[in-house]
Formats: sequence, C-alpha cells, structure tokens
Amino acid sequence: MQIPEIVKLSLAETFGAFVLLLMGAGSILTATATNPGGDNLIVIAFAHGLAIFIGVSAVGHVSGAHFNPAVTFAFLITGKIQPLTALAYWGSQLLGGIIGVLILSAVFSGAGDLTDMSNAAEATNLGATALHGDVSPAAGIFIEVALTFILVFVIFQVAVDEKGPGMIAPLAIGMTITLAALMGGPLTGAALNPARAFAPALIAGYWTNHFVYWIGPLLGGGLGALAAAYLMQGMKLRLPGRKGD
Repeated sequence: MQIPEIVKLSLAETFGAFVLLLMGAGSILTATATNPGGDNLIVIAFAHGLAIFIGVSAVGHVSGAHFNPAVTFAFLITGKIQPLTALAYWGSQLLGGIIGVLILSAVFSGAGDLTDMSNAAEATNLGATALHGDVSPAAGIFIEVALTFILVFVIFQVAVDEKGPGMIAPLAIGMTITLAALMGGPLTGAALNPARAFAPALIAGYWTNHFVYWIGPLLGGGLGALAAAYLMQGMKLRLPGRKGD
C-alpha cells in the first residue's frame, strides 16, 4: 500500500520539528542542569543550528524541510505551496514540537531526586523562549522580524532558487540559525519559529509575551520571501488564488 503524498510530507515536517525541539530546547535544559549560571550561549546556539542541519539533510528532499510555520507562510504567499498543504505543514510542525517537548518534560520534570534536572525544567520553562533584560515586546518583535527575514531570505536563495548553491543548503540554513541564536538568544531567545516557541509554552504553561513569537517570525518570513522571490530574483510573484498567473 502506497503512502499518500500528504502523509509523507506531514511526517517529514513532524520529524524536523521534533528534532529541533528535542535537541534545541533540550540543549537549554541540559546546559542549565550541568552548568547552572554559566554562559551556555555557544552550546545552545550550535545545538539549534546542528538540529536544523540534520533535519534539512534528512528530509529536505521530501518536504522541503520547513519545520517552521513562518517558512511555510513564506512559501504560501509566494505561491510555492498550496493552502491545504500549508495547513498540513503547520499542524505537523506544531505536533512534532509538542512531541519533542513532552519527552523533555518526562525526562527532566520527572527526574525525582535529580534536582539539577528538575530545577532546569522549572527554571527554563522547558526551554521556552523569553524576552530578556530590558527588551520590550515591540523590540522583541523587531528582532524576531529581522532575524527571520534573514533566515527566509537565505532559504530562498540557497534552496529555492534553481541557480542557488543547493548542495550547501543544509549547512547554510543551519549556520544561519546558529548565528541568529548567537545574536538574538540573549535578547529574545531567537525563536524565528512559532512552533519552536509554542511547544514549550504549551507544555510548561508559559505564555508571557508569546505573541512576539508569532507576529515577529510570520512578518519577517513574509518580508524575506518577498525580497528574495520578487525583488532579488526578479521572479513574478504568484499569490494563492490570483487569476491569470
């Protein structure tokens, strides 16, 4: 029995989001438990970047390796994915992230006498993204817009443009995530991805400034897609439902 195409796509997106949350958010928990109070930024940044590198390498040829509602939104507004497929991607991305965080919750929150592990889960809200220091919600949105703009622009240039260096797409996208985390991690947590923010927020019940991680990435992703597909590549913009394209 042949697996329907939409199921294959959905499973690939679920896998990628699962890897990102398990490894990315998990790196925050592990680093906090093993090095409490230490500077773990580099470890966490590279964990997120490598998780994306692995995911894109493994299933990029199946679904395009979005793993991110903002990336799927970027593909939707440029006519590169159908609305129903986009809905399937969004649901799969959220589901994959939730599965990853549920595993983290079971391991860390249920650690019993391993107080460093259980404390790490509570202290980080299971690796949830959060605004730090004096960063306002408005500034947080701006940062997430800028970083997601760069991410989506890179994705379109290296993975979507037929003339782009597709062979290095997993590395380029993974390193973009790493750099974004190094810059934005101390400020907003550098989600760049509503699914990355949603799963820990849901399981930990931590919703403070959560809207930042939907508005910023979706807006930045849309702008990045328009810049790459329309302005930089000179491609004709095709919006879903538009006649005559």
